[in-house]
Amino acid sequence: MTRASLEKDPTDVAAMFDEVAPRYDLTNAVLSLGQDRGWRKAVTDALALEPGQWVLDLAAGTATSSAALATSGATVVGCDFSLGMLEVGKGKGVPLVAGDALKLPFADEAFDAVTISFGLRNTADVHQALTEMRRVTKPGGRLVVCEFSHPTWKPFRTVYVNYLMRLLPAVATRVSSDPAAYVYLAESIRAWPDQAGLARELQDVGWTHVGWRDLTGGIVALHRGTR
Repeated sequence: MTRASLEKDPTDVAAMFDEVAPRYDLTNAVLSLGQDRGWRKAVTDALALEPGQWVLDLAAGTATSSAALATSGATVVGCDFSLGMLEVGKGKGVPLVAGDALKLPFADEAFDAVTISFGLRNTADVHQALTEMRRVTKPGGRLVVCEFSHPTWKPFRTVYVNYLMRLLPAVATRVSSDPAAYVYLAESIRAWPDQAGLARELQDVGWTHVGWRDLTGGIVALHRGTR
C-alpha cells in the first residue's frame, strides 16, 4: 500500500469527516484507548505558548484541540475543511474558520505558531500543506505536527499493524457514525512515512531545527520545526 494508492478527492475526504463528526471525539477516545488526551497535552507543552501569541490549529476538527491550546492564554484560531466538524465544534470558545490546508485563508506571517494534529496525513499534497503553514508563520515562529507514525520496537510494530487492519475497523463499527471511514484511516496510517521520512519532508519545505519526539512507543510522533 502506498500513499499514492490512497489518494482521495478532497471533496470526498471532507464528506467523510462530515459524516463522522457527531461521534468523532468519542471514537477517538475509544480507539486510542484514552491516549488522545495525553497526545493533546504533549502538543500544548511542545508549543510552549504564551498569552498574546497567535496560534493556528489546522485540521482543528471539533475544536477539542483548539480549546486545549487556548488554556495557555494564547489566541487560537481553529481551521478545518470539514463544515460538519466545525459545526460540532461551535461553542468551545475559539474562533473557527473553514479553510483548505493547501491554500490557507490567512495573510503571510500571521501566526506565532502553527500546529496540526492527525490532519497532515489527510491532505492531498503534504509538501504544499507544509509550505502554506510556513507561509503563515512569522520568522522565528514554530510548527508542531502531531501525527501517527511507526512504532520503534519491531515486535510491537507487528501487533500494532494487526490492530490497525483488523481490530480498529471492528471497534469503529460499534462506536463510529461511519465505520467505513476508519478502514481508510487504518490504511493511511500504515502507508505514512516513518519519523525520519516526515522530518525530511519538513526540511525540504524550508523548516529548520527539525526534530521529533516519539509518543506511546512511536505510535504517534511530534515533529517540530522553526520558520
